[in-house]
Amino acid sequence: MTRTPPTATELALAAEVDRLGLTATCHQFERWRAKRWLPPTDQWTDPATNTLHPHIVHRAAWLAALSKPGRGISWIGWTFWAIDDTEQTAALLRHALIRTIQLPLRQAGITLAQIPHGDSDTAFETRQNLAERLLRGRRAIGRDLDGLLRTHAGTAGITLPEPRTVSNPFDAALIRVGARLLAGGLADVSPEELTEAWCSVWTGPPEQLDRITAAHLAADENGTDLRALSPLAHGLPGLVRALEQADAHLLCEAVRACTKASSTLMKLLLERADVEMVTVLMDDVMWDQWVRVGGIAPAGRLGEAAITLSTVQYLLVPGWAEDLHRYQDRMDRLLTAPPPDGRPM
Repeated sequence: MTRTPPTATELALAAEVDRLGLTATCHQFERWRAKRWLPPTDQWTDPATNTLHPHIVHRAAWLAALSKPGRGISWIGWTFWAIDDTEQTAALLRHALIRTIQLPLRQAGITLAQIPHGDSDTAFETRQNLAERLLRGRRAIGRDLDGLLRTHAGTAGITLPEPRTVSNPFDAALIRVGARLLAGGLADVSPEELTEAWCSVWTGPPEQLDRITAAHLAADENGTDLRALSPLAHGLPGLVRALEQADAHLLCEAVRACTKASSTLMKLLLERADVEMVTVLMDDVMWDQWVRVGGIAPAGRLGEAAITLSTVQYLLVPGWAEDLHRYQDRMDRLLTAPPPDGRPM
């Protein structure tokens, strides 16, 4: 197939990327435009001066750095869609998030249509069976980031903030309950079962767990079900509906915030992981509510799942978005602060 000769604008962008020590071809620009990672060519230049916009050069350089033969750029591409925040990029973003959140179903050979609604015995039993299928072949995670850091710190004689919650959010007891929540929501898991699962791996202050239990009991007496505020209140079908119905601009805002936060966290942990920095990060509720359960987002499916989970919490959990922005400010200050003299982790 005959290719269209490169335009002067494309050649100019390739030259700018080359000046930054990277390589990008006009054929790559064509692919990146097709994927909506780069905007149309007519948006690359300032009409008044006919010069390339700095943000276009910056994005092309990022894409050139990320593009490796045989590898995708994973959720970084979502970031570009979220930044552009157009009707088309929001639709692409929505599709990617919905596809990612259904990955556990696809891995188990289950479709969303197979999850029955209703509270009949047959529907309940079917959902329980589907939950068991979700668990087959799942690899257990023996210890999460928090546990690894604490073990390493203990060996080195370093004192870290005391645990506030469960020893491992990926413990088998929680994963089993989580599979049932995905299939049927909170209607399929009794409060007693949920409490028992949490208690089995709880390492935080005992009085904190007592306060949580007391808050739920008080709410029940007032006719309020605090569990209904959970993103998993209606299981995986409810999460999919929430993403389908989310405002397009809010969806893009959520992904911008979550991808930025994960990128900042990764930079901190890779480049500034000293005792003081890790202590500041851990001494915040967002360490447990975000870092341990989705803050770390490597390239690939695991990272896409992490960003999707964070996005869902940003959209659905009251106060979570505000906490993430506050934590982002804290991470930004850590990133720009002079390196302390603390021992490396």
